[in-house]
Amino acid sequence: MQFKNILIVCVGNICRSPMAEYFLKDACPNLEVKSAGIAAMVGHPADDKAKICMQKHSINMDAHIAQKLSAQLIKHADLVLVMSKNQQQHIEQQWPFAKGKIFRLGHWKDKNITDPYQHDQQFFDETCQLIQQCVADWTKHI
Repeated sequence: MQFKNILIVCVGNICRSPMAEYFLKDACPNLEVKSAGIAAMVGHPADDKAKICMQKHSINMDAHIAQKLSAQLIKHADLVLVMSKNQQQHIEQQWPFAKGKIFRLGHWKDKNITDPYQHDQQFFDETCQLIQQCVADWTKHI
């Protein structure tokens, strides 16, 4: 299957999912990539520490604005990438039609990606590095 529309989900949509979204957009400019949060901080920009991480990779996330996950976003997506098994189960329970197209971003490494929110810059840098590796894994399969 060829994926054209990819949705990346975390909790607040200000740290992990925007970083993954922008890495994937950078790696695959032909794809439509969006991100959203289960309990999004709607209208907020990306976390400053996340922006710093991405600036080190010459990626600017200033345009990011957090949005809440919705049935419409899920329906539009060919592939939904989440940060943890719990998030996958939550979405599948809330929107059963989404089953089969939700995978963890860390699927190929069998890893969950821990939320760096309110942690220090080093934790953000480590999370960013893991997200970058996981996005690179996915680019081989999409």
